[in-house]
Amino acid sequence: MKIIACIKQVPDSEAKVKADNGAVSWGDAPLVINPFDEYAVEGALQQKEATSGSVTALCIGPESAKEALKHALAMGADEAVLVSDPALTEGLDTVGAARVLAAAIQKIGADMVVFGRQTLDTGSGLTPAQTARVLGWPMLGLAGQIKVDAGSVQVERVTEEGRQTVKANLPAVISVVQSIGEPRYPSFMGIRKASKATIPVWALSDLGMSAPAPTVTRSELLNPPAREMAIEIVTGDSPEAIAETLVEKILAEKVL
Repeated sequence: MKIIACIKQVPDSEAKVKADNGAVSWGDAPLVINPFDEYAVEGALQQKEATSGSVTALCIGPESAKEALKHALAMGADEAVLVSDPALTEGLDTVGAARVLAAAIQKIGADMVVFGRQTLDTGSGLTPAQTARVLGWPMLGLAGQIKVDAGSVQVERVTEEGRQTVKANLPAVISVVQSIGEPRYPSFMGIRKASKATIPVWALSDLGMSAPAPTVTRSELLNPPAREMAIEIVTGDSPEAIAETLVEKILAEKVL
């Protein structure tokens, strides 16, 4: 069985968001594999072991995103593919990302695609379902357990209301939660293998598509206007005099 684990490179969780010329900036925060996507890789590797399959890590991003893919390779993924194109440098909304991922998935070929539940930077959690919609595949979300049997997949969904078992025919898209199991640490041999791996980079032309038009209009990020504040200390010869002066000022300001 061919499995694809979709990952994303995001700023470290300790990063602080800043407003820079009306746009969101993460400053100089280091970039890492999205923590939720480590669970996606773990879920994919579990199915690789259960079905004697293979796992390909897939990512959209700049050249630096190869480091996130190497993390997935070090965990045990067999191959990795980066989709990078100058036309995508302005950023993608979730619909655009889904279209690019779907095109790459069709080019690679897969029986199952695994996502993390959401990304750390935007946190919308929409891309897995949107990718499934573009592919025309069933979507099984919030999976805490996955079981493949005779061309179908059954998952146990972990929701706020409890657990729910659902089943669909393969190929399918699955998003996983932390209940899937703690992500394995990259082994020493895995790290060495990842450091020597050649990761192919596909442009949009390799996928036979142009840059998706944005479907979401982003508003300019504005800093709140500065507020002028003044402090006055009320003094007097006695507590009664201070209280009387304070009451007069409160009435004058029409606070009461």
